[in-house]
Amino acid sequence: MSPRSTVAQARRTRDRIVDRSVALASVDGLEGLTIGRLATDLGLSKAGVLGHFGTKETLQLATLERASALFTSLVWEPAAHAEPGLRRLRAVCESWISYLEHAREVFPGGCLFTTAAVEFDAHDGPVRKNVARLLLVWRRRLAGEVRLAVDAGHLPADTDPEQIVHELTGIYLALNQALQLLRDPLAATRTRHALNRLLPSAA
Repeated sequence: MSPRSTVAQARRTRDRIVDRSVALASVDGLEGLTIGRLATDLGLSKAGVLGHFGTKETLQLATLERASALFTSLVWEPAAHAEPGLRRLRAVCESWISYLEHAREVFPGGCLFTTAAVEFDAHDGPVRKNVARLLLVWRRRLAGEVRLAVDAGHLPADTDPEQIVHELTGIYLALNQALQLLRDPLAATRTRHALNRLLPSAA
């Protein structure tokens, strides 16, 4: 086998491990990731799993980065083509609902970032720092769309983008809880009602 083939195979194996870690962490949390469980699920040796990461913390950080890329592809990218501002913000809100309702193959336990935020909010260290960083990146992206909507005259001039983002975050935390814990069949409908009170419809 050529060195290039060996590198490609190692990359594929690493990708399989990280993808499985995302699914497991959405259910059991990042702390629930174990080398033994991953090895069993993927038909690998423990050494084969550990060799790609070295430490559990490195695996957790890689899992967060993959989850962030998947979130972007499921929530941002479907709306990215929309007109910047309110229209795109409303499109993002709709794809965010779809992500929480339907992305079960990727995130069987619901939003991994919601789980990780609760899991690590009272801890220090690189994992907590990266959870906070990724959530702040998302909040800044949303706030940017609110500012564009204000500049375009779609929202009042005195709109506080950070306040809008704060309330949006609360709405989607409630949606994740209603779907995951309460199994509320009206969760998405209630979320759309809340959005309509917070944001005007995009004409």
